[in-house]
Amino acid sequence: MKLIKRNLIPLLCILAVGFVFFHIEEISDRISVALERNPEVVVANANTYKKTDDFLFVQNTSHFAPLSYNDILNIYYTITNSGYKTFTFYCPSEYKECTKDVEKISDDPETLTYINNFVHPYNSFSNIQTVISESGEINITINYLYTEEEIKKINQKVDEIYQEIITTGMTDYDKIKTIHDYIVNNSKYDIERNDKDSSNYNSYKAYGPLIEGFATCSGYTDAMALFLEKMKIKNFKVATELMQKDISGHVWNAVFLDNKWLHLDLTWDDPVSDDGKDYLQHKYFLISSNELIEADKGDVVVTEHIFSERIYPELKKSNA
Repeated sequence: MKLIKRNLIPLLCILAVGFVFFHIEEISDRISVALERNPEVVVANANTYKKTDDFLFVQNTSHFAPLSYNDILNIYYTITNSGYKTFTFYCPSEYKECTKDVEKISDDPETLTYINNFVHPYNSFSNIQTVISESGEINITINYLYTEEEIKKINQKVDEIYQEIITTGMTDYDKIKTIHDYIVNNSKYDIERNDKDSSNYNSYKAYGPLIEGFATCSGYTDAMALFLEKMKIKNFKVATELMQKDISGHVWNAVFLDNKWLHLDLTWDDPVSDDGKDYLQHKYFLISSNELIEADKGDVVVTEHIFSERIYPELKKSNA
């Protein structure tokens, strides 16, 4: 009996090795599939500029195994909002259209811009790259708009301005108006960048109006957003719906004040004049969507404020 056992064990081992050898590819595929179905997603800590706010178009998520197009939108928002430079997630096998939906989002600059408009200015990206593997692995690389050195200088300037012009007892409305007036009075619209798409100034981001004194619409908007974030007032950036024909792009602020969403456009409150003088207006200061429509009427009809209510349902126009 002992002799049989001694001979049987080596024989079973040989048979097992042989089975594995002849079926190694099949076994490997099965293991690979099993791992791909439940891969581990590494989630790092977010940076200090992450917004905790959720919006109707995008929300923060802790669910990185998407099951729908909206889940993917939320993943893109969350990783951008968190300040991640790289991130990897995986398409579950049961979500058959997952890689196609990722491709649809990643190849659409307008959708990516919309996502970008809901994050803190310092977490907005200059470009975002997505690599999709055949196995359903999604690798995202983000290059951010602001450098660490720019952030340091801007933060110092924001703190300095805030301490100088904001006083105890001011309401949020008063604070926003005071900051609005300061930025408009201390900035000029960068006509050169608007006309030639080039300039000596960083006018397309907050560094321009706050440090250099020149801004385009995105610079005005980012500068105002930084103060709104400092005051912990919920906000996002609104972009022109580029689907409209013959309309140039534009961006401005949406502000949640007194339990309602309002428009705030510093660019149009700092008009470029023919006489070269500086002017300060409040025509586009904390107004409703209906008021925005009325403000855009007149001798010069403004078309840049046409926005998508699908993307910004918070700003839906009233039928009243």
